[in-house]
Amino acid sequence: MASAAGRYFGRTPDGQDVHLYEVSDRHGLSMAVCSYGAAIVSLEVPDASGRKLDVVLGFDNVEDYVRSIDLPAPPHFGAAIGRWAGRINKGIFNLNGTRYHLRPNNNGHSLHGGRYGFSQRVWKLADYDAGRYITFHLDSPDGDEDFPGRVEAKVRYELDALSLIVRFEAFAHEDTIVNMTQHSYFNLDGHTGNVLTQKLSVRSDALLETREMIPTGKVSAAEDTHYDHRALRPVPDRIDATFVLNREAGPAARLQSDSSGLALEVFTNQPAVHIYVGGDCFGLIPGKNGASYHRHSGICFETQNFPDAPNHAHFPSPVLRKGQTYAHETIYQFHNKLS
Repeated sequence: MASAAGRYFGRTPDGQDVHLYEVSDRHGLSMAVCSYGAAIVSLEVPDASGRKLDVVLGFDNVEDYVRSIDLPAPPHFGAAIGRWAGRINKGIFNLNGTRYHLRPNNNGHSLHGGRYGFSQRVWKLADYDAGRYITFHLDSPDGDEDFPGRVEAKVRYELDALSLIVRFEAFAHEDTIVNMTQHSYFNLDGHTGNVLTQKLSVRSDALLETREMIPTGKVSAAEDTHYDHRALRPVPDRIDATFVLNREAGPAARLQSDSSGLALEVFTNQPAVHIYVGGDCFGLIPGKNGASYHRHSGICFETQNFPDAPNHAHFPSPVLRKGQTYAHETIYQFHNKLS
């Protein structure tokens, strides 16, 4: 059972069929993306010896993606996150003099768009070239998860040499707030590895100060802290923090494995990157090919606006006005010969 371009990947509890689409380029980079959450299920990259490694975490069928939302820490493997990536304090914000109350889904706060965010939707295939790119579309109505205004969202995944280019767009029919991100968990030794054996650097001198994971509005220096990764250092045992990116040109972050010889550089037009180490499925759901994902299985580079920006006037504006189009680009550039 398959669509014109993809193979059957399973069915959601409400009866929607989900399909898996494959894209590969002539340089050896290949990926599989499913219509549920517009999620990147696999991303194979050739290492220095030509061996292909699947460097992202994922599941073998849509039923496991659906089940994973009820894990103690839902992983959102590879998904397009929206309408709002990150947290909004108590799920409350003001826009144009109106106070909005979103559906809380994380310790009384709204996280990653709510209980039924974009990562839990079946996206429609919009454009597809198996040798280059795939584009999905999602229509989010006014009042969706209690967000104001209708939004038409798109995500495009494009392969170019050893790069994965991610482009988000969102057109606003009324004033609203939008903040989207890609939520792949990377592991440069393959999706069954441990990221603590790898090294991380971030183009940031500062990060958002938080209290119980909610920004206080202050920015604190990274120097002499657990989060100082201006130079390559081992991936920390625990990290769940928003880094304010420096303005100078260059990658927002770099991940490197001396074992596989692979490196990943992340470039973005967003003001911040939230970095998170995790992927734990708590022994409840097997990963791809029966993998047992643990709390150090992968690392996320969630390029985005600042979490809780609607509640902090000095943060970059989260407002998308009627008739405007949100535009977000992030490039994941791989290198298979370490310099």
